Amino acid sequence: MRILIVGASGYIGGRLVPLLQARGHELVLMSRDARHLAARFPTARVVAADLLDPATLPPALEGIEVAYYLAHSMGAGERGFAERDRQAARNFAEAAHRAAVARIIYLGGLGDDAADLSHHLASRHETGAELAAHGVPVTELRAAIIIGSGSASFEILRHLTERLPIMITPRWVATRCQPIGIADVLDYLAGALEHPEVTGVVEIGGPDVLSYGDMMRTYARLRGLRRLMIPVPVLTPRLSSYWVNLVSPVPAGIARPLIEGLRNEVVVRDPGPASAFDVHPLPYVEALRRAIDRTDGRDVESTWFDALAAPDKASLSSLTSQEGMLVERRQRAISAAPERAFAEVERLGGNAGWPYANILWRLRGLADRAVGGVGMRLGRRDPEHLRIGDAVDFWRVEEIRRPTLLRLRAEMKVPGRAWLQYEVLPDEGGSRLVQTAFFEPKGLPGLAYWYLLYPVHGLIFRGTVRVLAERATHPGKGLPPAV
Repeated sequence: MRILIVGASGYIGGRLVPLLQARGHELVLMSRDARHLAARFPTARVVAADLLDPATLPPALEGIEVAYYLAHSMGAGERGFAERDRQAARNFAEAAHRAAVARIIYLGGLGDDAADLSHHLASRHETGAELAAHGVPVTELRAAIIIGSGSASFEILRHLTERLPIMITPRWVATRCQPIGIADVLDYLAGALEHPEVTGVVEIGGPDVLSYGDMMRTYARLRGLRRLMIPVPVLTPRLSSYWVNLVSPVPAGIARPLIEGLRNEVVVRDPGPASAFDVHPLPYVEALRRAIDRTDGRDVESTWFDALAAPDKASLSSLTSQEGMLVERRQRAISAAPERAFAEVERLGGNAGWPYANILWRLRGLADRAVGGVGMRLGRRDPEHLRIGDAVDFWRVEEIRRPTLLRLRAEMKVPGRAWLQYEVLPDEGGSRLVQTAFFEPKGLPGLAYWYLLYPVHGLIFRGTVRVLAERATHPGKGLPPAV
């Protein structure tokens, strides 16, 4: 089929695209900024359009048989998001009707329409109703918390559990929920193409109905964390959202509508429509284990690294927290072709040493060996070229795509998980080298490790990207590793 995906740059859409491509569908991806999507999915057609500007929609819908609607405007700000979502859905449904689109597949949220729904859940239902009100049949899949790394609701649960040994828990922690794994959500979304007869609301959920407290306790058990929960009757969603903003990367403006929704029980009340799909959702524990391991068990890359927004060219460095990761990014403009710059990146480590502060890297290896780690394994399989799985000192090559990407996964002992990534992007007059350090802290020890050592790490990261840029620009100088 020729399929349009609205929201392909988001968490769900970014995983759905390669899944549908593998099944042979012709995809059109719609985004306000088409450049990032075109780089991420080079084999798909990308069209720039704005849901709030009806005049931009017809080119994206031309020849489309089925459209996935995965857009959500809450990221643009809490104020007015419900009205923006209604207007966007109205514009899209009217344009889809004029373009003779056969069906729209929409992912919304569970919740009883007869209940006093939160602003966020009510908006999700209103969006589905608006899509269905203009003549195109709609399959509206409704889910509760999606268990997968990068889901905003899951990241709230994850950070509260990771970073708070003692939790003062409000009433909503006892609310019942029916979580579902990301792999099962993708199966339902893809399976909807094979069941055009199933329209209207389709409630989907995993086999377990749990309280949010149960979900956090299970998370703590799988991560080997001891957590004490002390329930209190007074802690409003607004106060909770400010607390979440402090301990997680989810800002208060997004956390508040989500937390307000936690007062509503979100469970499957009518399993009939979903039974038409041949999907057998995973138990919560298994879905959670896969989320923690950063995989959904299929040949679709589930890490969020490629989904992170490209850095602002005007900013030479930044330190942020994104989707559970502490992210330290630095970049340099290079008056050399991407192939030349990537060749320098690919020579990192081994007997030749590291471009900057090589003595500190060696000391880090000795410290790691002293605590039973891999230590500094000097040498590489090949001094010039790397392949996936190669060891580079106490790093392991996780991904390499010449001449654009090298990602190394740390194998030293740290209270969490760490990656070091290099991207080489074409730029005016040459290329741009982007170095990103990712650290996923495990509990409070992980946070303490990062911030205590950050002055040293910041020095090393700053010097490394600078020296790599100099070597790529002046390859004949043969600069030795700095000490």
